Amino acid sequence: MTDLIDTENPEDRADQPVLAVVGRPNVGKSTLVNRILGRREAVVEDVPGVTRDRVAYDAQWRGRRFTIVDTGGWDPDAVGLQKAVAAQAEIAVSAADAVLFVVDATIGATDSDEAVVRVLRKAKKPVVLVANKVDDERAEADAAMLWSLGLGEPYTVSALHGRGSGDLLDVILDALPETPAERFDTEDGPRRVALVGRPNVGKSSLLNRLAGEQRVVVDSVAGTTRDPVDSLVEVGGETWKFVDTAGLRRRVAHASGAEYYSSLRTAAAIDAAEVAVVLLDASEAISEQDQRVIAMAVDAGRALVLAFNKWDLVDEDRRPQLTREIERELARVHWAPRLNVSAHTGRAVDRLAPALHAALDGWETRISTGKLNAWMAELVAKTPPPVRSGKQPKILFVTQAGTRPPRFVLFTSGFLEAGYRRFVERRLREDFGFVGSPIEVSVKVREKGKRG
Repeated sequence: MTDLIDTENPEDRADQPVLAVVGRPNVGKSTLVNRILGRREAVVEDVPGVTRDRVAYDAQWRGRRFTIVDTGGWDPDAVGLQKAVAAQAEIAVSAADAVLFVVDATIGATDSDEAVVRVLRKAKKPVVLVANKVDDERAEADAAMLWSLGLGEPYTVSALHGRGSGDLLDVILDALPETPAERFDTEDGPRRVALVGRPNVGKSSLLNRLAGEQRVVVDSVAGTTRDPVDSLVEVGGETWKFVDTAGLRRRVAHASGAEYYSSLRTAAAIDAAEVAVVLLDASEAISEQDQRVIAMAVDAGRALVLAFNKWDLVDEDRRPQLTREIERELARVHWAPRLNVSAHTGRAVDRLAPALHAALDGWETRISTGKLNAWMAELVAKTPPPVRSGKQPKILFVTQAGTRPPRFVLFTSGFLEAGYRRFVERRLREDFGFVGSPIEVSVKVREKGKRG
């Protein structure tokens, strides 16, 4: 999946100019972004306001690469959540090299459009005016009325059907600089962290707390974040790349519309990360959805940190109850570092960096073959594998096949029971650590008469 970046960190794509796509809600910005990308990346639904944060994607046309930033619907008179969305769009414009201003040609210029034009003029950035939803020649006459906005020629397109998109891309390349302005160098390779969890556990609030500023839209309504937004954030004196993802409500097969694509992106964010921070609401019971998100991270083989948020809402009665829930519901991931944090108050957020390092260290741990086999010989001498069909299988050799996560292969003379494999995994953790990392233990039975 396309790498996503935060527009406040243009150094993340230092060699690419940035294009911000702005306009009122439901004028077809995300559909146009998908048309430009040539694939369905941006969340699209026939409901105004689906896109709420600013989200960036890599794009390419005629051999030139650029970053395109999709923003929430921009209404200068917005209040509440929509006001925060408008602020995100304004930030995107300030960070961009050029602006794509999308207007619905079937409606024409509105008072809100004219207000946006005034803001764009103050920004002093190149602006390409797009008249969207022009599906035929008859609609082109209506689009001509948009000359009145004073932004020059309105370029007519149908984002839904692709009409005029090639010509528009040529115009976009003319508006963008060959290289982006005022970009800064940065060190390569920030560690990638997927911030995941069910809706309304405080993922966006935690990201904003870590960043020390408003990076993503936060609202008390569950599911505010629909798209992933990558942010380079300094935690513990070093830079990490955080991905704040949409909450995973239901199984993907049962989700629909925007929720379906958000669920896919949650899985994609985990796949693209090295370590997953699963955020849980400490004030509520651990749910099936919480366990499903954790299972996604484990099954993807990622390092894992569990952060129990909203600790400021946990009273004396809730704490022992939560302890019992953790022992009962999260026994499978007892090895994951756990933090009790509060995005609201900032409690213990400074402990996140050490927990991330511990998990990544466990994820990348390698045991030498000699040490591993000496350890296995001692283990088998004390606790041999159980007899199966009258024969006791022998563990002939053990090797660590890889890291990230650690993978071990046991070469044996016969089948090993699942219980013994779990015993081996448990002892590996007890003796070598692997904090914060899943472990894969597989068995390869050497057939009789074969060597090596």
